[in-house]
Formats: sequence, C-alpha cells, structure tokens
Amino acid sequence: MTKKLELYRCSICGNLVQVMIEGEGELVCCGEPMKLITPQNSEVDEQLLEKHTPIIKVDPIMTKVVVPEHPMVNTHYIEFLQTVSNDKDEVCTKFLYPGSEAVMRVETTNKNIKAHSYCNIHGLYVSEQDCGCGTCSM
Repeated sequence: MTKKLELYRCSICGNLVQVMIEGEGELVCCGEPMKLITPQNSEVDEQLLEKHTPIIKVDPIMTKVVVPEHPMVNTHYIEFLQTVSNDKDEVCTKFLYPGSEAVMRVETTNKNIKAHSYCNIHGLYVSEQDCGCGTCSM
C-alpha cells in the first residue's frame, strides 16, 4: 500500500513519482516495481547531512527553506525543495536546476512543517520545524 506523499523511483529510467492519493496497488515503471525513497538519517556521513539537510526559517510573514552548502552544478545539485505541513494538507514544491540557488520561500507561517531536499546523487533529506507547544506532533 502506498501512503500520501511517499516518493518512488524507477531503478531503470529514473522516473520519480510522488503519491497524491493513497492506494492499494504496486507502483510499476519499465515493467519493474518502483523503489520507495526513504530519507537519509543520522547513520549517513555527518558531512553529507550538513550539505544536504534543509534549514527551515520561519518569520511572521513567510517560511524560508535553504540548503546553503550544496553544489548546484550539472553533475550534482538539489533537484527540488518541498515543504509539507504536519497534517499533509499543504505541500509546496520548488524545482531547482544547475546554477540556481537552493532556496525556497513559502507564504505560510505554519510552524509545524517538514522540509525535504532531493539531491540527484545522494537522495532525500528531511528536517522538521516544531512550534514548540509540546502538543503538536510531526
């Protein structure tokens, strides 16, 4: 079963698919089951985490997501940044290209969000911003 907003990649052609509506079926591309993409975690090299993990900055008007230390060249770059609200009802995606800046601005003051960055070589990285109230859960 697929879950809302999961990412799947085809190991043959490289297609990347995000689930919008949960379903029972298996995602298939090029005649093969697609592979679920899971976020990199603390078991990854610390330098990789520092260069790939998005930084979330919330101010009274908007939220800024940035990956400041990552190269943005043809062979190695952040393909997209994405913010996801706690309830998964608000999703904003910015596609990036070599030479562009790995930054995204979203007109929201929602303080309970996750930010995703997707590197064309090293995969998916996620960070969380919690409002700090103690009752909200990510």
